[in-house]
Amino acid sequence: MAFTGKATYGAGTSLPEIAEDVSDIVGIVSPFETPLLDHLGDSRRAAKSTVHEWVEDSLLPNTDAVNQSSFSPDSFTDTTFTVDNGDRFRVGDLVRGEERSEVMLVTGIAGNDLTVVRSYGSTTGESLVDNLKLIIIGNAAIEGADRPETRFTNRSRVRNYSQIFTASVEVSGSQQAVQSIGVADELDYQKQERLRELLRDLENCVINGVAATTDPQGTATVRRSMNGLLHSMQSNQFQGGIGGFPTGGGLGEDELSEAQINTAMKEIWEQSSGSIDTIVVNGFQKRKINSFVGDKRGYTSGETSFRDLVSIYESDYGVARVVLSRWVPADTVLLVDSTRVDVLPLDGRSFHFKPLAASGDSEVGQLIGEYTLEMRNEGAHGLIRGLSTS
Repeated sequence: MAFTGKATYGAGTSLPEIAEDVSDIVGIVSPFETPLLDHLGDSRRAAKSTVHEWVEDSLLPNTDAVNQSSFSPDSFTDTTFTVDNGDRFRVGDLVRGEERSEVMLVTGIAGNDLTVVRSYGSTTGESLVDNLKLIIIGNAAIEGADRPETRFTNRSRVRNYSQIFTASVEVSGSQQAVQSIGVADELDYQKQERLRELLRDLENCVINGVAATTDPQGTATVRRSMNGLLHSMQSNQFQGGIGGFPTGGGLGEDELSEAQINTAMKEIWEQSSGSIDTIVVNGFQKRKINSFVGDKRGYTSGETSFRDLVSIYESDYGVARVVLSRWVPADTVLLVDSTRVDVLPLDGRSFHFKPLAASGDSEVGQLIGEYTLEMRNEGAHGLIRGLSTS
């Protein structure tokens, strides 16, 4: 039987008598997530000045290297040779070459020239080569001897600068008064939108930020900005392709591999008391890390899900969470010890809304936050650069 009553399609093309059906949800497609900040968490303290400083120290080094280009044909018996830093040694030190079994006893030091007893303790003598890494096993003191010469390290100050993040909010009186779809309070909604943007920018600056070369503390004309992780990592820079950075080592491959990550983590572990616990990458390199398990994946006959995900990378040199952040450069992998990294607000200057006097019929305010990055012991972190991105 045909329907004879009034229907929606009989109300005209503009449907003037039917209420609009609009969902009370506002969808946001722009990326605003902050995975690195979420991983690091809130700092338990605040910075007290726009020039934020911290103090670092190190122990006396127990490694050095041979610095001599030529040796006698029977160099496994040579008792005098030159090293890079003679002041790292003391008479009585037991010394071993890296990956060597021979132990030598230091009996004399003249500048950078060492005099040693070879094959100490009946160990087998082995030839010396230029740049051979020397490991100081320990010092053997003579019973009743005077105290040795006092040695010490000097603490150093390291600094970064706070950066102001700000955005304005202004809503007319009329806009605030009307009923908006999906928004109960327009001013509050605008605050949330701008705060998402500022948090997004904060994470980007924590990774990629650079302080000004001149007057980094800021002036009336120079904007103050923080140094991010990338710019702060100087000691452990590894080049993904063939050939290395002047301050790092080449890893021999253009594409990211497990061998590259493991080698870099080993190099960092050898010179720091901690270990890498965070690997920060962009989408492309994250897919490369996922592929590490590609040929080791197994399935049962009833398996209906395909899993291709590596969230934790566990190696001999640390267990690291893999963090996906879209702000890391496509050719770069960050290797971070998160226990030595803090994102600090300037005291009383974490993100907040400051109402301002309006000059007309509107509500006006400003979102403000001031933050800095404290990355302690930059030698405990590292990065791999120059990786293939296609």
